[in-house]
Amino acid sequence: MPPKFRDGDVVLSFSGTWISWAHTIVAYTAFISALIVGCLLHYHKIVQNEYYGYPQEWFPSVSATIGDRYPERSFFMVFIAITSGTTPEIMGSPRFALVALWYLLTARPNTTLPKFVAGMGLFRTLTCGGWTYVTSTDDHDWHDIFMISYLVATLPWTLGCIALSPNNAKAVKYRKYLGGAFFGTLVPLVYFFIQHKVHQVAGAYTIYAFFEWALILFDVAFDAVTALDFDTFELVVKDVKGSSKGKNKLVADAVLEKEEKIQAAQVFNQTFSWSDTIDAVADIYNGFVFWSMLTSLGVVVWYFPLWHMGISGYEALVMSTISPFLLSNRSVRSWVVRNPRTLQLAALSGLLAYNVTNPVLRLFMVGFAVSTNCLAWSAAWYSEAGQRSHLESKISAWIIGLLMSSVVKFAFKTNNPIWPTSHAANGGWNGLGFILAVLAVLRSTRRKPTVGKALASQGRQEGSSLLAAFGIGGLFFGLHSLLSDSSTMILWVWEGYPIRGPISAPHGAWTIAAMGAGLVLGLFNESFARSWTFYGIGCIGAAFLTLYSHWKGFYGALTLAVYLMAASVPLISSAAGKRPAITFGLGFLVYNFMVLFHVWVVAYAFVPGGPLVREHTDWVMLSTMLLIGCGVFGSLSSSSAAQKKRPDASLNSRKKRAYYLYVLGALQLLSISIAYLRFPTYDYVPYHKDEKIFTAGIWTIHFSLDNDMWSSEYRMRDVIKELEMDVVGLLESDLQRIIMGNRDTTQFLAEDLGMYVDYGPGPNKHTWGCALLSKFPIINSTHHLLPSPVGELAPAIHATLDIYGELVDVFVFHSGQEEDPEDRRLQTEYLSDLMGSTTRPSILLSYLVTKPWEGNYNTYVSERSGMHDIDPTDWDRWCEYILYKNLKRTGYARVSRSTITDTEIQVGKFQIGEKEDPAPNVRNARVKEKDVPMGKRFPDLFKGEGVRGHNYHVFDEPRYFA
Repeated sequence: MPPKFRDGDVVLSFSGTWISWAHTIVAYTAFISALIVGCLLHYHKIVQNEYYGYPQEWFPSVSATIGDRYPERSFFMVFIAITSGTTPEIMGSPRFALVALWYLLTARPNTTLPKFVAGMGLFRTLTCGGWTYVTSTDDHDWHDIFMISYLVATLPWTLGCIALSPNNAKAVKYRKYLGGAFFGTLVPLVYFFIQHKVHQVAGAYTIYAFFEWALILFDVAFDAVTALDFDTFELVVKDVKGSSKGKNKLVADAVLEKEEKIQAAQVFNQTFSWSDTIDAVADIYNGFVFWSMLTSLGVVVWYFPLWHMGISGYEALVMSTISPFLLSNRSVRSWVVRNPRTLQLAALSGLLAYNVTNPVLRLFMVGFAVSTNCLAWSAAWYSEAGQRSHLESKISAWIIGLLMSSVVKFAFKTNNPIWPTSHAANGGWNGLGFILAVLAVLRSTRRKPTVGKALASQGRQEGSSLLAAFGIGGLFFGLHSLLSDSSTMILWVWEGYPIRGPISAPHGAWTIAAMGAGLVLGLFNESFARSWTFYGIGCIGAAFLTLYSHWKGFYGALTLAVYLMAASVPLISSAAGKRPAITFGLGFLVYNFMVLFHVWVVAYAFVPGGPLVREHTDWVMLSTMLLIGCGVFGSLSSSSAAQKKRPDASLNSRKKRAYYLYVLGALQLLSISIAYLRFPTYDYVPYHKDEKIFTAGIWTIHFSLDNDMWSSEYRMRDVIKELEMDVVGLLESDLQRIIMGNRDTTQFLAEDLGMYVDYGPGPNKHTWGCALLSKFPIINSTHHLLPSPVGELAPAIHATLDIYGELVDVFVFHSGQEEDPEDRRLQTEYLSDLMGSTTRPSILLSYLVTKPWEGNYNTYVSERSGMHDIDPTDWDRWCEYILYKNLKRTGYARVSRSTITDTEIQVGKFQIGEKEDPAPNVRNARVKEKDVPMGKRFPDLFKGEGVRGHNYHVFDEPRYFA
């Protein structure tokens, strides 16, 4: 018998607005009740932080208020459970009901975006319960995971709600204001947190707390706006029997289409397609592979002059990029355009180069891959020049590929896991990268390319190809040299401790955000992106980056990042419509010239004509912007004709654009998450704190490339950890140039070893670099460029460390080369006077280029400097030396390098709390190892044959002193 149904009686009915009000009231009650109870019962305890208490800090943070103290934590949890539905009756909670009603309000047939937004709302609710009920005291890692997941999911929820808003002008206005206020608050929030955590500024945490509470208010208020929309619903409870007849048809929001007059709304208001999304991801991954290969070329080329100590001949491979000159031949051009899949698959050979152990063969495989990639992308832009939407997609994929490369390097601490210098032993993901690249090429080359009459009819005469080529060369160099790693420009403005500007993590995410903002600007306002006004703004940013340090210089860097990314859209679009052999072939040749130019300014002592451009990074920046200016001029002269000739495909263009922006948004969220996870903890512990012993070492790391062309930071980390080094001076450590891959080994070492880091003079200071790693806080550090009238610049760091409560000065120094004796004499006098200027306990970790007891050695070790040699009897030295004064030295050892670099490791042990004996015969008295307490000894691991090629050598054992 079929079931019987009846309508039943209405037991209860109420407006949907009550869901919004219930959610708002109960959520605010949860936080405010906890704040009131906490201030009344535990005020002094909840305003106390790790550095300061009342009166320096006088307002509690959210986490301190709702944390572990009873009963305020209970007040918060009771009301937040009602709000978020963390009880078994989750669908009866205001939060879940709010998300459900919003979905019912915005759902439309054949549209996925409302489902995605609702999913984000559900995910936010669950993660809210996570960071609420798992406090940082309970489990710090999971608390952070839930919290960052909640914040990341807030962005798509907010933007999705704004995009899906019904035709209610008041509600839309409030959502924009509150959403903007929420994300705008994140900037000062992060700033004052860094002031508190990094700079330890009194009162900064109180200001941070106000912004943290503001986030709560804005977040809840944003969802409260649904009260203006939910009056369309009436919720009815009926007394009925029987099963539901099924889900009613969802009512489409007919009014929403009126919002499509706004361009941004048109982009995201299209029917979602997984197929189009996969196409966009594949294109962007192809762009990522291009940038991965291009950025690796400099590294594998650099290996050869590095080990030959001069021009090797293999440097000619930098010209691999000029392959687009082949497009001047009509037959070649036709074949390349017709066979993009073949060409792109061939280009993936570079991803397999890691399987080749011979460095020369590996170099040629990468060179072939770069050459083929440059040819393929140039042909793709050229062939799509007549189809506006397709060309925009290709440009977007290429630029977002650069941003993806920066995000990946941000995640892997400036290394790219698919570079040919990576493999499984040093963190490489080469195999996975290759498989994904093959799939991406097969997916993105499904569409038949433009050929025949359609290709011939495309406009090819507008404007000057020569000017476009200059613009392309300057643009590509600017993108590669400054934006292929998120920390490059940060290190340009770095000047040491105390920190007065950005640091690589978390502020690398700021660089990536500026890159994304620039691309969006270029896509949505191409006319402004190619304007002289915007070019002038970009030039101002370049000037600030070049001339200033700290935050002022970094603001210029962010401005320049926005400009370069935005200008890429009109400049490449303009170049694509001209003769490709000129615009891209000559463009890459100009790019190569700029690459050599920016190497010559620091390598002037080793290259022909080097002294002419010595130390002129300002000339490099000026040339870059002038070249881009040529491209702007050419783009403006041809833009009007090109617009008339191209078919109007704006609607289709915007539809395709949305999927690239979805991926861009995902990459931005990923960079924020990485920045959060990489934020320094500053809770570092020395190896022998109970004995108040610290171990200091010096090592010339040869730009983090080992004898076999593998990136060596993993091997370096292992030996530094096993030697239990608390303070490490690194030389030849500045890798922030194209030829070195725009890397920073110190980031990886500092984070993996748990150490403070001073990068030393930045890449715009024209040195080969010196850096300092320390388990102890760096109170102050200054950077020095020592007199070098003829040879290469000699960098030095003078840092003051807080070692077990005592201030100790540490000097890290790299002297000039043997060929320049006058340089070395002047540098010796400068550094000796610098060391002599301090009466504090001091250590020199150095590369001096002198023999013991001869020449400049007697100035370094003298009354002028006040320094003593760590072991005056060590006759077998030429480069590395450790000197000290006013410290009790207890041990000294030399450890072989294995195949990591060309220089050994030297280490010394020092005792805090004991004074050195002024008498040389007593001070240098040696004792046997058996008479030394275990906590003061060097590790036994390196005795005999040692481990992985590292062992004590020269003396075959460490030396200990009384």
